[in-house]
Amino acid sequence: MHSQRTKTHHFVLCFLPSRSSKSLPIFFFIFSCLLFFSHGGTAENIGAIIDTETRIGKEQKIAMEIAIQDFNNTSNISKLSLHIRDSSGDPLRAVSAAEDLISELKIKAIVGITAWQEAILIANVGNREQIPVISFSAPAISPPMMLERWPFLVLMSNNYSAEMSCIASLVRSYGWRKIITIYEENSYSGGDDGTITLLSETLKNVESEIEYHSTLPPLSSLSDPKTIIREELTKLKKKQSRVFVVLKSSSPFSEFLFEEAKQMGMMEKGYVWITTESITNLIDSFNSSVISTMQGVLGIKTHFSETSSSFKDFSIKFQKNFRSEYPGEKNPEPGMFALVAYDAIWAVARAMEKNSKGGKGLVEGILTSDWKGLSGKIRFVDGELANNAIFQIINVVGKSYKELGFWSPVSGFVKNTTENERGEKEEILGPVFWPGDSTSVPLGWAIPTDEKQMRIGVPNKSQFNLFVKVDYDEKNVTKFSGFSIKVFEEAVKLLPYNLPYVFEQFGGSYDDLVNEVYLEHFEAVVGDVTILAARSEYVEFTQPYAESGLAMLVPVKEASQKAWLFVKPFTKEMWAVTGVIFVYTGLVVWFLEHRRNPDFRGPWGTQLSTMLWFIFCTLFFAHRERLRSNFTRVVIVMWLFVVLVLTSSYTASLTSMLTVQRLEPKVNDIEFLRRNHLPVGCDNDSFVEKYLTEVLHFDQSSIVRLNYLEEDYSDAFNSGRIVAAFLEIPYLRIFLSKYCKGYTTLEPSYSLGGFGFVFPKGSPLTSDMSKAILTLSENGRLRELEDQMMSGYTKCSGSGTNLSDKNESLTLESFWLLFVLTGGISTLAVLIFLANLLRKLRQGRVGEEEYISPGTKRLWRRAVTLVKYWNKGQLSDSASRSSSSTDTKRWSSTRMRQVSLKNTPQHPEDSPC
Repeated sequence: MHSQRTKTHHFVLCFLPSRSSKSLPIFFFIFSCLLFFSHGGTAENIGAIIDTETRIGKEQKIAMEIAIQDFNNTSNISKLSLHIRDSSGDPLRAVSAAEDLISELKIKAIVGITAWQEAILIANVGNREQIPVISFSAPAISPPMMLERWPFLVLMSNNYSAEMSCIASLVRSYGWRKIITIYEENSYSGGDDGTITLLSETLKNVESEIEYHSTLPPLSSLSDPKTIIREELTKLKKKQSRVFVVLKSSSPFSEFLFEEAKQMGMMEKGYVWITTESITNLIDSFNSSVISTMQGVLGIKTHFSETSSSFKDFSIKFQKNFRSEYPGEKNPEPGMFALVAYDAIWAVARAMEKNSKGGKGLVEGILTSDWKGLSGKIRFVDGELANNAIFQIINVVGKSYKELGFWSPVSGFVKNTTENERGEKEEILGPVFWPGDSTSVPLGWAIPTDEKQMRIGVPNKSQFNLFVKVDYDEKNVTKFSGFSIKVFEEAVKLLPYNLPYVFEQFGGSYDDLVNEVYLEHFEAVVGDVTILAARSEYVEFTQPYAESGLAMLVPVKEASQKAWLFVKPFTKEMWAVTGVIFVYTGLVVWFLEHRRNPDFRGPWGTQLSTMLWFIFCTLFFAHRERLRSNFTRVVIVMWLFVVLVLTSSYTASLTSMLTVQRLEPKVNDIEFLRRNHLPVGCDNDSFVEKYLTEVLHFDQSSIVRLNYLEEDYSDAFNSGRIVAAFLEIPYLRIFLSKYCKGYTTLEPSYSLGGFGFVFPKGSPLTSDMSKAILTLSENGRLRELEDQMMSGYTKCSGSGTNLSDKNESLTLESFWLLFVLTGGISTLAVLIFLANLLRKLRQGRVGEEEYISPGTKRLWRRAVTLVKYWNKGQLSDSASRSSSSTDTKRWSSTRMRQVSLKNTPQHPEDSPC
């Protein structure tokens, strides 16, 4: 084609000089034809299906026409011709227009389609005719296998996940727990297109939720839109949440909505309104009267660059053409919808330059786009525009709006698009002017007023009146008191706002009372309500103000005195170690004294009895044998100190066991109750019965349900109706404070969530009250309230039940260091003594009868020699026999002298034990 175009140009240049002035019109006609054919012949047709009656459609029409014009002026390869059809928002009409464009004009691609329902229908036509369909609309949640189902469908729009995440970030930043969504149905599809589901899932990630979803019919279908919108707003005004998010709506619908909201006082202080890009992107086109009704609204607007030269050129052309074609429109400036339409045409045009045949090749050319357009980066992933949107947060103030900052999925909140600094709310977005000219962040929920006080349910039959008590005064006015009531009143004083409330008694079960909050009959519950997982599925609990658990209460009886009580002061391990140290010390003394002390010599039986007798007498400090070795004296000094500590401790422990009244429980463990099917008691209106059957596996027939007063439990024990009772620990503390002499608890105890206040799911009061309870705990006020509650039970203060099954025996842990010291010193003395013997043996130091042969070399022989030397220094068998005889005689002589001394006076320190 390039060569053909060159030849045509040469022909025209040669033909021109030979023509007269009368031939100039013909020449220009021929020149135009040649020039047209030299640029590719006939133009390629592109179809566009939009709703030309809406502001969005008007912007898209002008933008696409400019795009076609710009492409044709710059392209030397191909020319494009745009054919626009009006769908009027009717999917069937859009499908009919698509089929007409294909059959009549043989279009190569279809662009436009601002509703997902239309996109699906036209995509089916595109599949059949193998024509690319570029949709300006995308589903909130991509359907499964979208590429396989609609291979010729290209989504020229970001999906809604980023925008929903932006909304969730705003909600989290300002601490709002519940929101209300408002949604205008599509005229033909109706219902939710998945946006609500997507937003709900996103809000769960920031611990918020949608309290109520308001779906209104399309404005075009309403005969009296003001009345319908007013009735719906009246319904929303009764809800707790004051955060309203307008998800999708047309411009006329938004105008009616905010006008009615302002008239009904819903644009005053305490309210929050957030608009999504479907509204905010058109806010520049709203007139001043509409802007005046939207004061304080937060808007999410798709950001695009307005500083590039390409945008400035486009904006000039757009404003000129828009004013010319739509003189009645207020604002001629292009918005995001116009930029997307402009880029969509260029995406098709660029692909057609590479593949003018259309079909599958044209789709692939569009999907491989990678360039920067007016709306942002044009790149596709899985048939969808890559989600690289940056949202601008605006605040409607005065006659227009102010820009607060930006948000993107990657960076979060930023002050401008060039910063990487991340942040949250005020430090990034700056101060916001909220509805009602307020600068303080709204709480996001309806604060109770004196005219409409918060209704709080209170159980009128608490298990113990110290926690909740419902009474009547002389005027028959209901009065509420108790520990739970006081804690709530103190916590309310710490809230940063006034909270008018009124208590209302409730006579049903605790589970029914909690369910009343879920059913919105009560706005909260105050009382001794246990935090349970099953209850937390429907309501929220505050931080527990009282610890809780489940324990078994049993009566006690006086323990019988046992014959073996004298061994109780020490544990079995203590007795065993004491016996070992006792014998070991005796052996050490005998070993050290045997060589030189005649009292520890003689026949082996006599030596053994002497050793045991000596060490036993040391227990009473009455040993009479004299010690000859300094090593022995060191060992005995440490041993006597150990004996002093042991005997003193034993005496004190045994005295305590014999003099203090000892009690023991009538039931020792839960297994005994289950095995023998003994009756156990519990509250007749609590979760404990279910816990006993499902968790602790008690038979239903064994459970006895009792009333709420502590006297009922005492009477049931005394009458034998029950042998044990299961109570929550706060109740047990009160019961034992009154009946401390006759009952006790047994391990194990079963942990529970504690007592807390009940609020609806997502209520901001939950976190505020939890913070207040923590403050009461930290400043000691909660402890003061507990002491005041227990002040009436003073007769049992400082006393308790002494159970015989408690481990009162002294354990090895208290004396192990003493045993290590005495054992270590004894061992060290033996080692030093043996070392001294070896030294003498090697040096040949012997006395009169201690001659040692220096020629002994073998180890066994040396050991035998050492033993003999220790025993008396014997070197041979004959010497051994002689020495043994001598020792026997010496021992007999010593015993005779001892007998002769029996009739003579003895010193006290030498008296036998």
